[in-house]
Amino acid sequence: MGCSSCSTGKDGQPRGCKNNGTCGTDGCNKLTVFDWLSNMSLPNGQKPFDCVEVRFKNSRKEFFRNVDNVPLAIGDVVATQAKSGHDVGIVTLVGELVKVQMKRKKVAADDNTLPKIYRKASQRDIDIWQKSRDKEAEVQKRSREIAISLKLQMKLSDVEFQGDGSKATFYYTAEERVDFRQLIKDMAKAFGIRIEMRQIGYRQEAQRLGGIGSCGRELCCSTWLTDFRSVSTASARYQQLALNPQKLAGQCGKLKCCLNYELDMYLEALKDFPSQDSKLQTKKGVAFCQKADIFKKTLWFSYRDDPATWHALDKDNVLEIIALNKKGQKIDNLEDYAQDNVSEEKMAFENVVGQDSLTRFDRPKKKKRNKKRRKNRPKASSNAQ
Repeated sequence: MGCSSCSTGKDGQPRGCKNNGTCGTDGCNKLTVFDWLSNMSLPNGQKPFDCVEVRFKNSRKEFFRNVDNVPLAIGDVVATQAKSGHDVGIVTLVGELVKVQMKRKKVAADDNTLPKIYRKASQRDIDIWQKSRDKEAEVQKRSREIAISLKLQMKLSDVEFQGDGSKATFYYTAEERVDFRQLIKDMAKAFGIRIEMRQIGYRQEAQRLGGIGSCGRELCCSTWLTDFRSVSTASARYQQLALNPQKLAGQCGKLKCCLNYELDMYLEALKDFPSQDSKLQTKKGVAFCQKADIFKKTLWFSYRDDPATWHALDKDNVLEIIALNKKGQKIDNLEDYAQDNVSEEKMAFENVVGQDSLTRFDRPKKKKRNKKRRKNRPKASSNAQ
């Protein structure tokens, strides 16, 4: 994904801004919000909303109040208030749409405790910010070495420097509680900055790092997904998927978020379907449900005495038989209601490029010398015979 700040190299290939989705023009950012109110003017007498949305590294976004009414636009680099010192971020949203985003994130618009926008970042602020960000890879590598030497059962997945370079936040994942007091002391001594440790889940780690999913596209959590809904194996059961952990798990090691995308449609379709625990009473015996196909609206039943033989029944026929069983009536057998086994026609390969075989070049060529030799051979005389 490119942006206007991505230049082109000598070979014609895009060189890229190498900011990993945090370029200054906000053209290739993750979780970017389109400002569809940007071309609309405010009514007479209404003041513009004084809060802005500022984006920092990866998917971290926060709301700030523009107390001094600094003229800001999307893509401006600003210096913001922090707990100590100041931070540097990129403005991603201004105007009335910020109020909608704050309501969505459950942030009060009249909250007086919101941090403030100091100013537009000067060139000196940007230089310090970029210098600090360039050190993140080396600091992450060194911090991992320190954690391994202390034999801590944790994984440092990412490092984020504050805009003024005085503080660094280390994001880590761990199965159990970790005592990292000695780790903080060693890292503060090695880097000479204030250290903050923040534990995140495995899904948040995948969101921050990004990657390519099994579908061939970028991970949903790192591009557009903003909240993580709980995913259970029941979602796979309702969709009749094989409970294979290797196929159902994403790069984070948890169940894929996309299992919930079509779950509502399956639940809606299953409302009209008979339960798979239902039994059909027939004069030939009791039949149990073995399989159900939601798309074809077909259920397969088999007798208790002959479980290997399945009979395909339409959904409406199954509901009709269940209604008869509730009245105390039994049908003769399942064969009267079973669908005819229609074999699906398989599409054979059609040669669209003439009638030549694809392996025509693999065939060995016949030698013409043999024919010439046969012609030149003298015919055997009858005396020789």
